[in-house]
Amino acid sequence: MAQSAHRRRGAAAVLTAAGLLALGLGVPGAAAAVTPRIDLRVLVVDNGDSPVQAITAQLKSTGIPYTTVSLNDANRPAITAAFLSDTVNGAPRAKYQGVVLPNEAPFGAGSAEQTALETYEKTYGIPQVDAYTWAHPGVGLEYSSYSGSLDGQAAGITAAGKSGYFGYLDGALTFEDNSPSVMESYGYVAIPGAGFTSYVDTAVPGGSGRGSLVGEYVHDGRRELVVTFAYNQYQQQFRVLARGIVEWLTQGVHLGQARNYFAVHVDDVFAPDSRWDTEHNCTPGDFDCAGGDGTGTTPIRMTAADAVRAAQWQQEQGFTLDMVYNAGSGEEWKTENGGTDAFATQLLADKAKYRWINHTYTHKFLGCVQDTSTVPWSCAKNTSGTTQYMSRADISAEIRDNYNWGVSKGLPLTRAELVTGEHSGLKTLPQQPNDNPNLAGALADNGIKWTASDSSREPDQREVGSGTLTVPRYPMNVYYNVGTNAEMVDEYNWIYASAADGGSGICENNPSSTCLAEPLDPATGYTSYIVPQEARTALGHAISNDPRPHYAHQSNLAEDRTLYPVMNKVLTDYRALFADNTPVQNLAQAAIGTELQRRATWQAALASGKVTAYRVGTTVTITAPNGTQIPVTAPEGTKQQLLIGTTTFGTAYAGRRSAWTTPAALQSALTLKLP
Repeated sequence: MAQSAHRRRGAAAVLTAAGLLALGLGVPGAAAAVTPRIDLRVLVVDNGDSPVQAITAQLKSTGIPYTTVSLNDANRPAITAAFLSDTVNGAPRAKYQGVVLPNEAPFGAGSAEQTALETYEKTYGIPQVDAYTWAHPGVGLEYSSYSGSLDGQAAGITAAGKSGYFGYLDGALTFEDNSPSVMESYGYVAIPGAGFTSYVDTAVPGGSGRGSLVGEYVHDGRRELVVTFAYNQYQQQFRVLARGIVEWLTQGVHLGQARNYFAVHVDDVFAPDSRWDTEHNCTPGDFDCAGGDGTGTTPIRMTAADAVRAAQWQQEQGFTLDMVYNAGSGEEWKTENGGTDAFATQLLADKAKYRWINHTYTHKFLGCVQDTSTVPWSCAKNTSGTTQYMSRADISAEIRDNYNWGVSKGLPLTRAELVTGEHSGLKTLPQQPNDNPNLAGALADNGIKWTASDSSREPDQREVGSGTLTVPRYPMNVYYNVGTNAEMVDEYNWIYASAADGGSGICENNPSSTCLAEPLDPATGYTSYIVPQEARTALGHAISNDPRPHYAHQSNLAEDRTLYPVMNKVLTDYRALFADNTPVQNLAQAAIGTELQRRATWQAALASGKVTAYRVGTTVTITAPNGTQIPVTAPEGTKQQLLIGTTTFGTAYAGRRSAWTTPAALQSALTLKLP
């Protein structure tokens, strides 16, 4: 956005710098005679632009309650002293612990609303985030040394940032530059003035020295976090910095918690996977693979050497894979191959090194009976015209037999976890718009509490029957039907190259797809193009407080072992960005399901209006509906009040303490004592 446009939106006048406020521990001015109550809720003033919406998404993901006032709503409430504060039992109350604004003065400098907001912030020591503004003295910066594209620009965390709310970051971060033909990031780089402390800076493009991109401006008894680059919630630079922005806004005391998660499920373990037919451009065995009978192709299956490598890789990376296994398919393969199975022997010898998940005995399709006489397939019908489904008994046998086999081999299994073949049994659009009605009963018969779903089809957790919840998984763009890098590129080119370039042309007719500028080189395309792209996508999930796991297939650990370069890059890039106090969380399926369930319950509790949370000095008091798990984040040194005495609160992560918790025994409220 041009500098003049920012000025038209109303920049604040230059304000006198002031000393740092001790936020929330008392009223900085003389307006109140007693320590005020500060509610743990954020006020968001939204103008519809992506920076405000990005911060709002971070608040929601974290579990922080917030109130949105839309500047585009003619019927919005006015920002007045009464809207911002009142009294409770005779004591002053600040209704919001922090304020998010689209820029430093969205109501206009000197207007009644802007004045009311600034007075509120000064009176109660409330911090303000300017989601995106231009560099000028009104926000504590000199006029910008540079304004323009930041694509590919390296930025660093300053010493002040590392010692403060951005201390969870380790190395430099680089602004996304995914397309050379599109400007993805715009911003201002400027030298700090009096009262300004830079937390994130960068070298001045085309100039000398370093200028600020994110920093704190202290002035006139107020504090602002000033962000001078534009962003949206999906860009990596925002995802990396979002935690620090929110922690600064709340001063590290808030409802909700955030983690970085990464888990990888390896499906079809013990079973072979069909191989992509490069001549017919399809996969033998698929219903639409006309002419591709598999002649000249060999199914893909891990070897003993591949199993050895999997165990070594886990040890090198300090990361555990989830082996999602089909015992019956493995036994069938063993019978057809002379009765020996060196791969299974080796993998089972290392069984304790992995997590294991039931994937059904033979990977059958557990939904409707498939009629393959047409392409695409359809659901077979009974004589009455109703859909014909796999029976409850047959589904149950697939689950039970695989579980029992795992127990007989001593696998460290959790009975409650399941991944059905192709996520079948769950609704499959367009052919099967509803779950197999026999699925829920079979899940209950086998004690299944968590069953996987495909997040590309169903991104949200939901209930299946009574007592079973889905765990949505991200499909990795590393295909199940390829064993080599060249095969991967061949299939990728077929899908994403135009018809003129020898591809299927699907990308030309699908509005959600983009064709390759030119087909990838079979020799280099996988490592140079596909791996960075898929790793960036997976890392984006990992750093977005998103616990949903990713899944690939055993074929991707065989032959060229196509999965390792992706996982290596995700973990390497992650560790380069984040400090040791912010390790990636590698959770089991049940723990992921529990996290998603708790979040949904928490959001419902917030929506009900039955959660109360506030801080008075160094005491935090929280009440919620009985039995509700409450997510809370607080500084190191925080104690939880017990009936008699205190105990250390939460677990350490990213320089804070956080946990899902409930009030202590015989207490109706959760009470924390801040350091």
